[in-house]
Parts: sequence; C-alpha cells; structure tokens
Amino acid sequence: MKIITICGSFKFVKEMKEIAEKVELSGNPVLTPIYPTRPDKDSYTEDEILMFNSMHREKIKLSDAILVVNIDNYIGSSTEGEIEFAQSLNKEVIYYMDVKEG
Repeated sequence: MKIITICGSFKFVKEMKEIAEKVELSGNPVLTPIYPTRPDKDSYTEDEILMFNSMHREKIKLSDAILVVNIDNYIGSSTEGEIEFAQSLNKEVIYYMDVKEG
C-alpha cells in the first residue's frame, strides 16, 4: 500500500477523478488536488491560488508517490513543477498515460 497524490492539468479533472477512484479501489489511499468549484475559475485571488499550490505540495510531502495524469501527452508547467518537487523529496513518480481518440 502506498499513499499517492494525483497530479495533472485541470484540463483533465474528470479523468483525474476517475483515476483517483481506481487507485483507491485498488487499495492505495489517494490525495487529490482541490478542484475549482467557482463557475469562473479566474475569480480566485492570487493568495488563494498560492494557498492551493502550497497545500498540494504538502500532500506530496505526505505521499509515498505521485501519480501524474498524462492525457494526450500533455504535462503543463505546474505539473512539471510538482514532478520536480516530488523528485527533490525522493518520491516515486508514476505516470498514467492515455491518448484520447478523435
């Protein structure tokens, strides 16, 4: 059993939620990002965004590994930063890759 933090682009929130469910049902506790709930995600203040990012890094610290959701070979700069952060802590980095059709 490993504690795993899900990392990936908010472009793929639906997929990230589905993958988190699969990982947890396989017997591994999962920590997920906080997904935007406001209709206009740009309405978050800079301080709120910094807090979300800080809390996500705390989740990475608590984890044994991160699972990077890589859909259509897309990894954004924020996710790249999370990968680098996890590697700096000697955390295992697991990639979930998927290619969408169409």
